[in-house]
Amino acid sequence: MTLFGIDLTNFIDTYLSIAIKIIILLIAYAIVSPLGKKVITKALAKTATRESISQARVKTLEKLLLNIYTYILIFVFITMLFGIFDLELGPLLATAGVLGLAIGFGAQGLVSDIVTGFFILLEKQIEVDEYVSTAGYSGIVEEIGLRTTKIRSFDGTLNFIPNRQMEGVSNHSRGTMRALVDIGISYDANIDHAMSVLQKICDEFQQDERFVEGPDVLGVQGFGSSEVVLRILGRTENMQQWAAERDIRKRIKEEFDTNGIEIPFPHQVNITKQS
Repeated sequence: MTLFGIDLTNFIDTYLSIAIKIIILLIAYAIVSPLGKKVITKALAKTATRESISQARVKTLEKLLLNIYTYILIFVFITMLFGIFDLELGPLLATAGVLGLAIGFGAQGLVSDIVTGFFILLEKQIEVDEYVSTAGYSGIVEEIGLRTTKIRSFDGTLNFIPNRQMEGVSNHSRGTMRALVDIGISYDANIDHAMSVLQKICDEFQQDERFVEGPDVLGVQGFGSSEVVLRILGRTENMQQWAAERDIRKRIKEEFDTNGIEIPFPHQVNITKQS
């Protein structure tokens, strides 16, 4: 059967065969993609258990390997798709090589991102779920990729930072953290009495499992325009310092109210002149 000089039977058979091959390729991709990701995740979990690798390191490597695996799978998929249409990759790769040379100078940033990313992983500067500050951003590391690192700020903003901009990294999640509370009292208040009340509060928090050292009253930290500043200092488990500081401030307010110790605050005095 022909139409406009085209053998319709052969035409339909050819494109039906191509369509079937594409469907099979898509099904294979849909099966292999999640299966490979599960294999990577389980393999890393077993390795972490056997080698005693930290959970943060496991998450970091897992996201990186999944990223690389996805790129490789997409490349294989495109290669096989070209094969279905009987397209030769040689001329395409040659063209890509010429284009790559043309844009090579413009891709220096990309190469720098990849190299810097490998050094970040190699030197273990940061890990997933750690609190860091770098490139003008502060937040929790969600992913370290080949090109970018994702840091989520505490307001929920997800920042994509090119790896080459990751300079002067401050990692706030290594070791214990400092919990520091400064509290002002009136110049008329008895300093020794106030310090004894603060030490009583500190003794309570020394039983708190968040603290690994202290807290203790250091003494008079400074003199303000209307207050004497007393300081409390302790060391907590990582990422627990802010909650501990909030709880200490709450207890200070309660105990100062009970003991009649004034915390200075701005006063406004109105003077009415009578004529």
